[in-house]
Amino acid sequence: MGWISRLMGGSDGGASQSAAAAKAGEQKLEQAREAERIGHDIDAAYYRWLTGSARFDAAPDVEQQILDEVRALAARPGDAAGLVPRVPEVIPQLLGSLGAEDVSTTDLSRLVMQDPVLVAEVIREANSAFYRPMTKVDTVEAAIKLLGQNGLRMVLARVAFRPVINMESDGFARRVAPRVWDQSERCALAASLIAPGIPAGGFEAYLAGLMQSVGVIVAFRLCPDRAVPGSTEFSSQLLALGRQLSAGIARHWEFPAEVTLAIEQAGAPDASNLARALAQGDRIAKLRLLIDAGTVAEDDALVTDGLDSFQRRCLGKLAHLET
Repeated sequence: MGWISRLMGGSDGGASQSAAAAKAGEQKLEQAREAERIGHDIDAAYYRWLTGSARFDAAPDVEQQILDEVRALAARPGDAAGLVPRVPEVIPQLLGSLGAEDVSTTDLSRLVMQDPVLVAEVIREANSAFYRPMTKVDTVEAAIKLLGQNGLRMVLARVAFRPVINMESDGFARRVAPRVWDQSERCALAASLIAPGIPAGGFEAYLAGLMQSVGVIVAFRLCPDRAVPGSTEFSSQLLALGRQLSAGIARHWEFPAEVTLAIEQAGAPDASNLARALAQGDRIAKLRLLIDAGTVAEDDALVTDGLDSFQRRCLGKLAHLET
């Protein structure tokens, strides 16, 4: 009678379906655990590279004191925002102009010309390997035509954030800021490349990528001068608290709600699409820096198991990023 039960969807069939569903659930859970483990290993390797010889074996109470101070600051986003410089005034004007439907290239060129740093950055970006112009671009108007509005928005955001992360501060935070900026820039680009396929907004992903590590720099300012605890557990908690700081500062600066939420949720289960793009971009950027530093090989399991084929192509694009 077994074949009759199977034909009619009887108890044997139901049991088989239940077993298959349970197995699929176990496989999904195992995949999630493996992804979490790989992410943890990448973060640990990144922290070791980021902090270099400045790590020291801190006593548990010293680690806890630093983490408590960072956690307390995260609860005061206004105070945290006061520890980093504001963006140049021309940037919000330009970003606002880019939202207008009737804005012309000439109008944008006129605004860009107000800031020599922007002029240099826009022309440099237009001539970069990422855009590969047929002939050298040597005017702001030609550069803007090549970049398009979305490309220009990304250039503006990058220019705005560079002084925020490379802040003038003393001690370890100042020493590590250039490396954090390198990661932020790569994270922003990788997240913007990943976003359309999820789908999520490309510029929002770029903005979240730049903003995500601002809090990490603030957190490092609370560490002892020129030294940071080196334990894996401490690094994991500090990076997580840094993201909380970043989200709080972004909210205080009245960033788009979806960007703030993405920073808060990045790496969490059932996160928003934008948060997923940010988490993937963050992973790709860290691996790119670790590969370039000779810390991780191109065929390391962190790369082959941690990234799918499209993410590995994004990893390759970051190899040509000019800073």
